[in-house]
Amino acid sequence: MAQKSGHHSSDQEGSHETVRIVLDTNVFISGIFFTSPPFTILQAWEEETVTLLISPPILEEYQRVAAEISKQFPGIDLTTILQLIDSKAEHVRPTKLPSPVCDDPDDDKFLVAALAGKTQLIVSGDKALLRVAGYQGLRVLRPRTFVDEYLP
Repeated sequence: MAQKSGHHSSDQEGSHETVRIVLDTNVFISGIFFTSPPFTILQAWEEETVTLLISPPILEEYQRVAAEISKQFPGIDLTTILQLIDSKAEHVRPTKLPSPVCDDPDDDKFLVAALAGKTQLIVSGDKALLRVAGYQGLRVLRPRTFVDEYLP
């Protein structure tokens, strides 16, 4: 893994600007277990071409889902990747939406994180999130679409 020195400046090392995204929990978990577009996104994060934005509620959900998976598959320990996410992702302070936006209000945390982090990109395959694409200018992209558009 590349060493990270200080804050990353988008114009410092060339013409590529780091893409800032919020990653839905299912995409995050899929990226750990499968070589697929979600895996490609996590690789881009490791190579620092993608910046992951997380909020306390998103990190808590990542941890909860990881704990459930660890119970089902006792040989799998996701502690290291969760610690890496916690230390290397950009933390944002979410605010509240005036009213629920998604059919599943639990998914609103991804919208709030994107708005708080001043990014317009959420990567998700979740139908409730995909249906609200366009809310306050947010783009909700499936992992394959994100990889095709942003990670050539």
